[in-house]
Amino acid sequence: LENYSMEMAKLLVQGVDVWLNNPTRPKEASGTSGMKAVMNGVMNFSVLDGWWCEGYRPGAGWALPEKDTYPDQPALQNELDAETIYNTLENDIVPRYYEQDKNGVSARWVSHIKNTIAEIAPEFMMGRMLHDYQTRFYSKLAKRSEQLKQKDYALARALAEWKTRVRRSWQAIELVDLQAPDTFNRSLPLGEKFEATATLNLQDLSAEDVGLEVVFYKRKSEKELEFLFVKEMDLKSQKELEVSFACSFVPRTAGVFEYGFRLFPKHPLLPHRQDFGLVRWL
Repeated sequence: LENYSMEMAKLLVQGVDVWLNNPTRPKEASGTSGMKAVMNGVMNFSVLDGWWCEGYRPGAGWALPEKDTYPDQPALQNELDAETIYNTLENDIVPRYYEQDKNGVSARWVSHIKNTIAEIAPEFMMGRMLHDYQTRFYSKLAKRSEQLKQKDYALARALAEWKTRVRRSWQAIELVDLQAPDTFNRSLPLGEKFEATATLNLQDLSAEDVGLEVVFYKRKSEKELEFLFVKEMDLKSQKELEVSFACSFVPRTAGVFEYGFRLFPKHPLLPHRQDFGLVRWL
């Protein structure tokens, strides 16, 4: 709709039967009009982007796929989406809307409306949002703040000193030895273990200051990688400055895949890794 505005939205969210929203993936910021429509029992038919990616429930609306089938060919992707929209309208939405029982009511349509109000609307209300902020962020931040303030900020000073020490030695860490299978040229059979050992010279750091993990991925193209999974390695041995990490496990997937070894700082007082943005690929 051209010149879409709050005034137009006010009329639409009260009166339409299906809210069709098909923005270019992944450019949908939110989709608040679709949320307001749900509060009025309006069903959404939208791309799985923005709020609909979280809000969609089977039996309470319809969805276009989350990912593009042809990401490098927008015209072809638009054609495919249009075909999907018309196919869904002609074979599901319209027949469902116009079918009638002996009372002149479309039971399946009403069921969709009820599911929309019961299953989706409660998840997009201010109370749920405030609860999420409180439990996921505010209460945790308050608890951490109280922890760091104890004994005249002793833990805060200790953490700051540790960060300074790690930052000073980070680039000096050396890879001494690496033993890992060649999965680039050989397929890993289903059920076979992936075993790797890495030995590092940590300089003036200790094994407790770092963690090492294997990141597995598939190469979709020269520029695009698809993340598969990550496996943290265990401390195997420590001798003077050299520390060895190892892992031995059966991957969830078989086949030809690539991997990289990622070193990261580790400390019990770090709330999350993003709090200390250091990383080394070995």
